[in-house]
Amino acid sequence: MEMEKRASLPLLPLLLCFLLSGAARRAESARVFTIINKCKAVIWPAVAPGESFGGGGFALRPGQSMMFTAPVGWSGRIWGRTDCNFDAGGNGSCATGSCGSALKCGSSGATPASLAEFTLASVDYYDVSLVDGFNLPMVITPVNRQGNCSAAGCDGDLRLSCPSELAVKANGRTVACRSACDVFDTDQYCCRGLFGNPATCQPTFYSKKFKAACPTAYSYAYDDPTSIFTCSDADYVITFCSNRKQSMCSYHNNQLVCSDSSRSLAISVSRLMLVLLLSFLALQFSV
Repeated sequence: MEMEKRASLPLLPLLLCFLLSGAARRAESARVFTIINKCKAVIWPAVAPGESFGGGGFALRPGQSMMFTAPVGWSGRIWGRTDCNFDAGGNGSCATGSCGSALKCGSSGATPASLAEFTLASVDYYDVSLVDGFNLPMVITPVNRQGNCSAAGCDGDLRLSCPSELAVKANGRTVACRSACDVFDTDQYCCRGLFGNPATCQPTFYSKKFKAACPTAYSYAYDDPTSIFTCSDADYVITFCSNRKQSMCSYHNNQLVCSDSSRSLAISVSRLMLVLLLSFLALQFSV
């Protein structure tokens, strides 16, 4: 009996080592993405490349969310499509953001569209870009994170304040806001030619309107200092029709983890230690 008790004593540190090594392997191999629709209507998120995201396209009802896992090394974009109509074979069209006639996107979508952009590596880079225009508010919130890891994205709805010359209308309402480059196609608005560097490509009347509505999103090509963010060992929540200040949560390993990472980490660790301690004591009294 005593030998059995002594044999069970290393269980707690072994369990801790196992869990920590598993966390390290996850950090090296994958990121969990939770995509949430807080809009009042159905949207059709799209991802390119989309092999890790259900083939690159799916529908989300109001309040619905979906989770995916992308490997480190993945670099791509996520955007929302609106007012879509697809048949049973996945063929159809959308008012904004469509990628041809397919539900599952194999390439980038049509402009204008708000874009969440990611490059996953030992340090992840991410941003929300309005360089190709705006069709939906969207926010990126890192969770389970290390580093600066600020929320990125759009606090406002540019459809409500879009200049008439940039507005895309359907059935009498503005459904998207085009970029000035897309509308006027000049070197100044498109940051090319003589304007193809950070010194000469400066904010314009239109990009300033985009920036006022969406202060942590790219408003023009060289809007880097306030628009691109980095994070390590993070999972990501992409929320449509939300704002950067709202608390965001995602499920990871069947546990809800919120954007207040310091608090959630403390709760997670304390609960983990309590469960391990109770398991350890139960084993001791069972022998």
